[in-house]
Amino acid sequence: MLICASVALLLSVDAVYESLQRVLAAAEPLIAGHPYLGAAVFVLLAAISAVLAFFSSALLLPAAVFAWGSAVTFGLLWLGWLLGGICTYALGLALRRPRRKESRTSGKLDFYLQRVPGEVTFALVLLLYLALPSEIPGYLCGYLGVRFRSYFAALALAELPYAVGAVLLGEGVVNRQLSWLVGFGLIGAALSLYALRVLHRRLDQPS
Repeated sequence: MLICASVALLLSVDAVYESLQRVLAAAEPLIAGHPYLGAAVFVLLAAISAVLAFFSSALLLPAAVFAWGSAVTFGLLWLGWLLGGICTYALGLALRRPRRKESRTSGKLDFYLQRVPGEVTFALVLLLYLALPSEIPGYLCGYLGVRFRSYFAALALAELPYAVGAVLLGEGVVNRQLSWLVGFGLIGAALSLYALRVLHRRLDQPS
């Protein structure tokens, strides 16, 4: 929410918005000149952003929307996030081993490993993706050995609204739709907090 509000504030300055338009206009022929390579790189970066918490492809969205339009950007972004989710699942599988006192997983992942019930349902995977940063559910489900079919279905469904929202935010930046930026920031923050509350309530129930 704070990021969206900050971007909206910056875009309200004419000089900042005009500089952004010049950058986007300069990037468009570069992307158009290498359409397949550009799409492949964008999908790869989107996948990396779903694997690594500190990496984000959000900065590329305005240029992608400007060059390809919202529909194509949405498809490429969703595909990249799906590939990233598959990678985190595979990495989680690689970490599987009999439980010991020592752990090779992060503290945040251990927190949920201790609370997630033995049988992870489609609904719980979906809730995990709606409530947590996208890399955590993938590692978690792979580590717990959740059926890939259930995991992938929940992943595809959960990433849909986020991909739509991300593309709309990118479009809002390109078209200087400041109300969209603030509105989506508020809605996204409210939904994420609500999903996190529901998740913790679900995990705190006795199994």
